[in-house]
Order: sequence, then C-alpha cells, then structure tokens
Amino acid sequence: MIVCVALPLTRPCRLRQMMGQAIMKQAKKGESAAEARLTTLLLHHAAFLDHATPPGHPERPDRLRALHGALDNETFQMLDRQDAPLGDTAVAGLVHPDAYVKAIRKAVPEDGLTRIDPDTVASPGSWEAVMRALGAATFAIDAVIAGRAANAFAAVRPPGHHAETNRAMGFCLFNTIAAAARYAQQSHGLERVAIIDWDVHHGNGTQEIFWDDPSVLYASTHQMPLFPGTGALSETGAGNIVNAPLSPGDNSERFRQAFNERILKSVTDFQPDLILISAGFDAHYRDPLGEIRLTGEDFAWATGKLMDIADFRCEGRIVSMLEGGYDLEGLAESAAAHITQLMQA
Repeated sequence: MIVCVALPLTRPCRLRQMMGQAIMKQAKKGESAAEARLTTLLLHHAAFLDHATPPGHPERPDRLRALHGALDNETFQMLDRQDAPLGDTAVAGLVHPDAYVKAIRKAVPEDGLTRIDPDTVASPGSWEAVMRALGAATFAIDAVIAGRAANAFAAVRPPGHHAETNRAMGFCLFNTIAAAARYAQQSHGLERVAIIDWDVHHGNGTQEIFWDDPSVLYASTHQMPLFPGTGALSETGAGNIVNAPLSPGDNSERFRQAFNERILKSVTDFQPDLILISAGFDAHYRDPLGEIRLTGEDFAWATGKLMDIADFRCEGRIVSMLEGGYDLEGLAESAAAHITQLMQA
C-alpha cells in the first residue's frame, strides 16, 4: 500500500508572506492567484526507469513507480511537471576528470549488465539516465534562480552522492548533486552553495569532492556505523564539512535534535546563495538498508526548516534531488511529505 498524507505546515516566514501579498497584487491586475503563484517544479523522465539492475537489487525502477504513484492525486495537481532534458558531459566534468567520464560511458553495455563494483551496475539505459539526471539538475537550478519555479524536486535515478571524483560506488555513477553545486557557481556566479544530505548512508563522494573547498558546505545526518564508513564528527574538511551521525535505532527526537543543533546552525552561519538537498529517504523506519526510525513527518519538518532558512538567506532557492530510499511504501510516504512541504513556498 502507498501512503500519501497531508502534513502540518511549518509556520510561514516573512518572505513567504510578502510573496503572497505580491501574488495577490498580480491577481488584482487581472491574473488569478492560482495562475500568478510560483509552484514546485518536478523533473522526471521515463529514461530513469531504463537504468536496469539485477533481480533483487534494492536500487530498482519500482522505486520511481512508487514515488510517482504517491504523487498521482489532487494534492499534487499544482506541480509543474517537466521532462528532464539531456545533460552535458561538461557538467559531469565539473567534478569528475574527463578520463573518468569517458570510462563510465565505455562501461555502459550494449546489452546485459556491467558490474562496476559489487553494488554498482550499468545497463544499456544507464547512460541516458545519468545524462538526464544531470540535465534535471541544471534545468532545476536555472528555473529556480530565474524565478520560474518556487523550488524544485528531481525524481532521478541512479543516485549520486557516493560517487567520488574518480570512483563509482554505492549504486552511483556520477555525483549529480556535486555537479549541480559547481554548475550553480560557474554558470550563475553563486559564491556559496550548501548541500544538505539526510540519506541514511553518508555521502562520502560529495564530502570527498568538496573536502577542501570552503565555498561549498556539506552537512549530513546519517547512520553510523553503516556503509560507506565515513561521516564521523571529526571529519570537517576546511571547516565546510558538518557531520551529524546517528546511531542505529535513533528516532525522530534524536534526528531533530541533531538537525537543529548541527545542520540548521551550520547552514544559517554559512549564509548560502542556494540550498541543495540530497534527499534520500532510507532513514525511514521501514527501510531495509538502515536502522533509523523516521517517518514522513520528519522529512517534512526538515524540509520546512530548510525552507525557512532559504527564505531569509537566498530568496527561497532550494533544489532537491532523490538519492536513496528502498522500501517502496516508506519512499512513497516520505517523498510525498517532502514535496508537500516544498509546495508551501
């Protein structure tokens, strides 16, 4: 069963109230409030289903089918649904060497599966999937920065946050969220980008890529001990890495405490020009790959808190990209809660 719930909203902050007043002024000039109001952009594409994995593999196309099933009701009718365009290898090249990008392209088979490591595979549809994931990231950033969308969620696969500069791992081929951050800086002149990662597995790849780069904040909650083994409190990079590890069995109370004390404080102090979210939903209590006990309400709460910071610090700019989440019901519930909150911008 797929559960889709309407959740209590966080208290709207002053910028959202001001935006609402501006929208009403537009409406008085002849445009309805519904037409004038910016909404959440949802990027998707059938090609993401064509990245095949072996039978029994947790990162499977049914994940996106479950997510889209949860969004198939009137609660989400105002989403601006767009097909993800093909991206450019030059965007992958912002965080990966050209030789690595070419090696991934070469690893994609004409038929069957290529096993890159014990967990990570490529299929004939993998190249288009990763290129459209990059395209989704850049399209979303362009739209949010240009004011064509209030914020954005990219329902992509495969995930990306485990991919290091020169290494595919943990189901990930390219580090899409890292490439998105660098694209925002180089194409739009943004100086400071914050990446918040609440996947149950630490985003070792994102941390490695930005380890000594103070222009990008990487802040993560995740379970420890757990794959990939990184994410200790002592891992701080150039002062731009903030880890908030959780212990097996930790629940909503502990997650919210860590998120408040370490993640939200670091993002506020960083004063970003853009907030990116590595939105993994495998910290849900149903997920088979983790032991954290969160619900959809926790992801909605965290989303609302980041939206409040974005409203005050960076004109509400948030782009979220799907990472993990392997129980279909837990993923559907959590993603729906996250997107429901984004739509309150």
